[in-house]
Amino acid sequence: MQDAYVVFAILGLTLVGFVWGRFRYDLVAMAALLASVLLGVVPAEEAFSGFGHPAVITVAAVLILSRGFEHAGLVDWIAEKTLAAASHPTWQLAVLTATVILLSAVMNNVGALALLLPVAVRVAREHGTSPSMLLMPLAFGSLLGGLITLIGTPPNIIISAFRAGQGEGAFRMFDFAPVGGLVALAGFAFMLLIGWRFIPHRKGQASADTLFETSAYLSELTVAEDAKAVGWTLRQLREVCSDPVPILAVLRGETRHPGHRFYGTLAAGDILLLEAGTEDLQQLEDKAGLTFGAARAATANPQASGGAGEADQPATDAAAAAAGDGDESTAPLDTEDLQLVEAVVRADSMLINRTVAQLRLLNQHGLHLVAVSRDGARLKQRLREVRFKTGDVLLLQGDENGLSESLAELGCLPLASRKLTLGRPRQLALSLCIFALAIAAMLLDLLPAAVALSTAALITLAVGVLPLREGYDAIEGSVIVLLAAMLPVGQALDTSGGARMIADTMLAVGSGWPPIITLCALFLLTMLLSNVVNNAAAALLMAPIAASLASGFSLSLDPFLMVVAVSASCAFLTPIGHQSNTLVMGPGGYRFQDYWKLGLPLSALTMLVAIPSILLFWPLA
Repeated sequence: MQDAYVVFAILGLTLVGFVWGRFRYDLVAMAALLASVLLGVVPAEEAFSGFGHPAVITVAAVLILSRGFEHAGLVDWIAEKTLAAASHPTWQLAVLTATVILLSAVMNNVGALALLLPVAVRVAREHGTSPSMLLMPLAFGSLLGGLITLIGTPPNIIISAFRAGQGEGAFRMFDFAPVGGLVALAGFAFMLLIGWRFIPHRKGQASADTLFETSAYLSELTVAEDAKAVGWTLRQLREVCSDPVPILAVLRGETRHPGHRFYGTLAAGDILLLEAGTEDLQQLEDKAGLTFGAARAATANPQASGGAGEADQPATDAAAAAAGDGDESTAPLDTEDLQLVEAVVRADSMLINRTVAQLRLLNQHGLHLVAVSRDGARLKQRLREVRFKTGDVLLLQGDENGLSESLAELGCLPLASRKLTLGRPRQLALSLCIFALAIAAMLLDLLPAAVALSTAALITLAVGVLPLREGYDAIEGSVIVLLAAMLPVGQALDTSGGARMIADTMLAVGSGWPPIITLCALFLLTMLLSNVVNNAAAALLMAPIAASLASGFSLSLDPFLMVVAVSASCAFLTPIGHQSNTLVMGPGGYRFQDYWKLGLPLSALTMLVAIPSILLFWPLA
């Protein structure tokens, strides 16, 4: 049993690493694997067997097929119908949540949310609805939809592969549908009829201007004839400031040049449209000779601009002095053609824990960072000091043509600017046919899930539905490494006797209780674990314990595994339990404690529906 205690120690430290969040979960998982090998609880020759595990291959194939659906225009077609149908807030909530549930059933749930998140934000802005009322149900709906099929979420794939390893055969594509469908339907009805009342209503988040108040605190500075800045490039001008100042545009005569594409030198009479703090404005005046004499500045409420009002004061005073009383030049500046875009930082983004200087956003990616919002509020600290976190909303400026590629490379999801790419019916039909054939092969037991879906992914790439480069980009390396690293560690929990020790403890405590009570305890334990660690990791760790409990009761393995599969995807209580929850935190303006207000009753409802459904469709005997 000594190996069991070693495994417990490794898993304990691993869970601490997951919750702490200082290091990415794939790095924590790899560290756990290597520690298990070095301490002798995982044989060295089996250390990397997880990378060839059917569950890992299946997840990779599903990610490629999901991206193929997007590239073929399936999701864009759905988004178009969603925008047309959503007019009343109740209909918006119903249509968006139902759509993400259906999409999550046949593709990766994080991918489904990422595709509909911009649609939801656009719907909210066009109809004046607060995004906070739509985004949390959207995130929770993506989790519920994943319960319906084998490929909907990694925990289902893991549980299916574990069952096959126990000699019972893998679960089939729609074996999860009776229970998962009922749970998803109950969760959808609850959020639509009652649950929306528990969602915090965040006002003022319905547009980019109200989120960042961009037009309210931009200032115009003029390059005078005797200014030192005459003949300078924008790069030289930025160097006189202690913080990277976003120069959004250079006005020369009647022409306005976007700041990120102005490569010439400044001339007398040029007007710079920028945003800067009081200290930087003063430096630009003292060291570069820029003046406010011909400038305009907004006179918006400083409190509404997230602390930027102080930075505007010099420009406002100068503008007022130049214009005189009643002059309309103090109107807010026009920002419509500045090519600004909002983007949310994904969990797998290269931006996480890095600064602007480390990323070299302008030089390498052609992007200006204008502002950062976190938890629904604009950050007031200097941009160069900001270390980005998952869920941060960034206000960026960049060329429209290369913007999508730059954001994808950085791991950011654009908000409300998704352009529909309809008009490829042949690719769409081909993509659906390839997927349907793979499902048919699985249902008829012609091919295992990993082989059928991998074949479909290969054909998708070979026939050009999805370019090869995008296929590789679709495979989330962090998810693959997490699964591949944790599979041997989870197996060590079983082979070392650790799972049996935990199961024996639960059996001893509940020896006089009926098995249904133990199922409820297993559900609660797995659900709580999934709210603080990745749901795939929760399924990997709890599956051996479920098998030991079934063996201890001399009951069927299936209901215990189904409990783990459902509860591992019920990460409704925290924003860190699942990537879907994290993705909507920034755009929705949610706080950490907001999640349990809707998540707690939804979790209770899920368990109340799931346990009887499991016993109905997967009897204990």
